[in-house]
Amino acid sequence: MKLLIKFCAVAILLFTACKEVKTTGKEVIKDTLAFQSFGDIITAENVLSSEEVFLQMKVLKVGDTLPIKFTSIIKEVCTSKGCWMKLPLSETEETMVCFKDYGFFMPLDSEGKEVIVEGVAFVKHTSVEELQHYAKDAGKSTEEIAEITIPERTFAFEANGVLLKTK
Repeated sequence: MKLLIKFCAVAILLFTACKEVKTTGKEVIKDTLAFQSFGDIITAENVLSSEEVFLQMKVLKVGDTLPIKFTSIIKEVCTSKGCWMKLPLSETEETMVCFKDYGFFMPLDSEGKEVIVEGVAFVKHTSVEELQHYAKDAGKSTEEIAEITIPERTFAFEANGVLLKTK
């Protein structure tokens, strides 16, 4: 009888351990096996949408920080070595994502794929030199780079971990 109870307990654990994780809100099903992990190990639980993050970020002042985890679709990746990516927050705004201590990089072919990022959101003033550097990394022409002459107030994000959807 004890053996039967142990067998049932192990069977229940196995079935529940292999179950998909569901998040509330938009009832998005996240199968953690469908993600490739970069940087720190993070989970696909308690993830905000990019629109929810934008509402929180747009009230930040330069110097404020916001620890957060959210999902978005990669708009652009550094074509040089994958050292940054841009994620849309709304139809008109995006955030520039870099990686903590340049400890990891994204695959160069990850544009258009879904990601979950966890880290710190902030607002900063980006210099002309830095904007031109990013434009060069993105493969922009010399003429396009030369047209960058004004610093920008930008939404930024330092990710300590990223999950890249593989399915």
